[in-house]
Amino acid sequence: MTNYRILIVDDEEDMRHLTQMYLENSGFTCVQAAGGKEAYEILEQDNIDLILLDIMMPEEDGFQVCQKIRESYDIPIIFLSAKGEEWDKVRAFQLGGDDYIVKPFSPGEMVARILAVLRRFHQHHHQDELQKIGNITINQHARTVMVDDQIVPLTLKEYELLLFLMEHQHQALSREQLLEQIWGMDYIGSLRTVDTHIKTLRMKLGLADYIQTVWGIGYKFEVQEA
Repeated sequence: MTNYRILIVDDEEDMRHLTQMYLENSGFTCVQAAGGKEAYEILEQDNIDLILLDIMMPEEDGFQVCQKIRESYDIPIIFLSAKGEEWDKVRAFQLGGDDYIVKPFSPGEMVARILAVLRRFHQHHHQDELQKIGNITINQHARTVMVDDQIVPLTLKEYELLLFLMEHQHQALSREQLLEQIWGMDYIGSLRTVDTHIKTLRMKLGLADYIQTVWGIGYKFEVQEA
């Protein structure tokens, strides 16, 4: 099992230590926070894979802490609470919680549900990293482009241009839009830069009809269904 780092946020010290003991016996690494303020500081400095968040805490309750974390971080959050009412569970999920465990719970249940949330989270993000349209597959994590399972070497600007076109499939994009998006507003080159990169992309991909010229405007990415 991957050595995941779990942040335990609970104002009860004994509960934090007990939870940490359960998790470390299952191979996790744990970090503790007594409340929201301490949790925010840890998140700024540490790489956390999942947060176990108590609801009933002084100053900021778990709902408030979750809401604030969700403004800046995309990290799985599991609520731990002695409150098992339906409304609390509904609110927890509405605020961005990924699961809700009612105290008291067994160590086995907690570990199983942590692993289930982590598995769903990573599967979802892996899918987001892969973008496939027609014969082209882009792996955004690895920054690779494949055509019919063959890697096509692209420069950084060619890659960014292709990705932007694919993300805006069916949309006619002007040369000015593409230049500003890929090269930035301060770029002093001409619009011909876009044309040159489009020409090179078509040649490298071997799929000239995927990037279509929209006369008088610019280009669009379009894949005709078979």
